Amino acid sequence: MSTPRVVSLVPSLTEAVAVSAPGALVAATDWCTHPAGLEVARVGGTKNPAVDRITELAPDLVIANEEENRPGDLDALRAAGVDVLVTHVRTLPQAFAELDRVLAACGVRSRPGWLDAAETAWETPPAFEEPRTAVVPIWRRPWMVLGRDTFAGDVLARLGVHTLYADHADRYPRVPLDALRAARPDLVVLPDEPYRFTADDGPEAFPEVPCALVGGRHLTWYGPSLAEAPGVLGRELRKAVA
Repeated sequence: MSTPRVVSLVPSLTEAVAVSAPGALVAATDWCTHPAGLEVARVGGTKNPAVDRITELAPDLVIANEEENRPGDLDALRAAGVDVLVTHVRTLPQAFAELDRVLAACGVRSRPGWLDAAETAWETPPAFEEPRTAVVPIWRRPWMVLGRDTFAGDVLARLGVHTLYADHADRYPRVPLDALRAARPDLVVLPDEPYRFTADDGPEAFPEVPCALVGGRHLTWYGPSLAEAPGVLGRELRKAVA
C-alpha cells in the first residue's frame, strides 16, 4: 500500500501526521509551526487556504477541523474532487478518537507511542484538590473568552479549573472587561494564541487576580503535545496561585 499524499489545514494535526507518518504530508498551512523545520509546501492560513494550490498538489486527502476551517473552503475542495476528512473535537476523549481516525486515514498501521503516552498522562492529571474558577480570554479589543463546549475548557476542567462562562450560550462570548472582573474568578488563564498574551500584555487588566500565562499548544492543540500538556499546564497554573 503506497503512502497517501496528505494536506493538513490544522496545526496540531500537522504535527501528529508529520511525526507518525513520515513522508505522507505534502503541504500544510502557514500556521503549522511543529515539528520544527517541517519542509512541506505552504498553502495559506487555516481560514484562507489556497484552494487552487491545494488541488494542484493532487492530494489523496485533506485533513481539516470543523472549528478551525471554513465550510466554504472545504466544499470548494470537495467540488474539485479532493477527499476531505473533517474532525470534530470538543473534549479530550474526542481528541483521542479523532487522532486515531486521522492517523489511520494517513496510512499509520500501528498506534504511535506518543498517543498511548498522552492517554496515560491524562488518566491521572495533576488537578487542584479544590477546584478553581477562571476566566480564559482568547482575544482582547474586544475581550473574548472561552464559553461553552470547548476543547480547552474540557482540558482545564480535568485540571480542576472550571471556566466561569462554561454555561454561556456562545462558545466564545464577547464580555466587557468590567464584567470579567466582576465575575470574581480565582484565576485568569492567558494563552499565547490565538491572541498572544504576554507578561506585559494581559495581566495588567486583572490587577487583583492571579494570572497564569500558558502555551496555546498545550491548552488547545490535540497532537503529540498532549503527552506533556497535563504536567506543563499543571505547573503553570499552580505557579500562578502559589
